[in-house]
Amino acid sequence: MDLNADLGEGFGHWTLTDDDALLDCVTSANVACGFHAGDASVMRRVCDIAAARGVRIGAQVAYRDLAGFGRRSMDVPPAELTAEIAYQIGALRVFAEAAGSTVAYVKPHGALYNRAVWDDDQAAAVVEGVRLAGGDLAVLGLPGSRLLDHSRAAGLTAVEEAFADRAYTPQGTLVPRSEPGAVLHDEDEVVRRSVGMAVDQGVTGADGSRIPVAARSLCVHGDTPGAAALARRIRAALEEAGVAVRAFA
Repeated sequence: MDLNADLGEGFGHWTLTDDDALLDCVTSANVACGFHAGDASVMRRVCDIAAARGVRIGAQVAYRDLAGFGRRSMDVPPAELTAEIAYQIGALRVFAEAAGSTVAYVKPHGALYNRAVWDDDQAAAVVEGVRLAGGDLAVLGLPGSRLLDHSRAAGLTAVEEAFADRAYTPQGTLVPRSEPGAVLHDEDEVVRRSVGMAVDQGVTGADGSRIPVAARSLCVHGDTPGAAALARRIRAALEEAGVAVRAFA
C-alpha cells in the first residue's frame, strides 16, 4: 500500500502542513502547485526534502482558488482547465527535476477531485492537461470515478485511492465536508479503518453499510491536526498487519 499526504500547503510565511515530519513516513507526496496553496519557495523546499528522502513526488492540481483553499466547485471551461492543469504540473516539475527527482503522478485537490468523480467534461479536461504536460504520469483518483475512466482510456496509469480520515457515502464517494462527520477525528478509528481498507478492501460507510474499497494508495490529509503522528501510527499498524508500505508501481 502506498501512503500519500497533501504537502506544501503553505504560502509565504503562512504554514499549514508539517512537511518535514510527514516526509519521514509517507511514500508519496502530493505537492500543492500554487493554485489552492503553495508558492515557488514552498514547492522547491518540499521537492528538495522529498527527493533527499526517496519520497515520490506528485502534482496536487486544483482550481485557481487560493481564498477558498481549492474547496469551492467552479465551472471552469474545459480548455482553460486543461491549460491550468498542465501549467501546475510544469511548475512543480522544474523543482522536482532540480532536486534530482521528477513528477511521477497527478492528483486533483478538493473540489476538483470530487467534481472529477462524476463530471465527464471536467474529468476529461484534467486528463487532457496531464497528457499536455507530457511524461509517463499516473493519475490518482477515487475508485469508479470518471477521472480514472478517462485516464485509462488515454493510456495513463490509473491509481485507485482511499482516504484514512474521511467518511464514505453508501455509493463509495466521500461525504461532503459541509456535512457533519465528514472528517474523522478519532485516531484509533482512523487507524483501524486504514488497516481494514488495506487488508479487507472495505470500509464501513456513514450509514453503517459495508463499502468495497479496492485501493493502491491511502491518503492522510496533511492539514489534519496531528497528521504526522497519525501517519506514523497508520504506517506502523499497516506493517504490523503484514502490509508492505511502498510507493505504488
